[in-house]
Amino acid sequence: MSDDLQLLDAYLDDAFLSTERLSSGDLQRGAIAADLPATAMTRIDALPEGEYSQDEASEALRVLGA
Repeated sequence: MSDDLQLLDAYLDDAFLSTERLSSGDLQRGAIAADLPATAMTRIDALPEGEYSQDEASEALRVLGA
């Protein structure tokens, strides 16, 4: 697993601690607050608008990086 994917998985674990779904905007704002590296931010910024469960967000981020 790449370093970016490990960082993103850890970020998603934290982001979804208290909620089941987050919007792409919520994920972007949280990633900025978490000071993720630019390469990870690029993936999060590329998420289509909508709401995601943790599994959906993780899968979408993996596909975007492929």
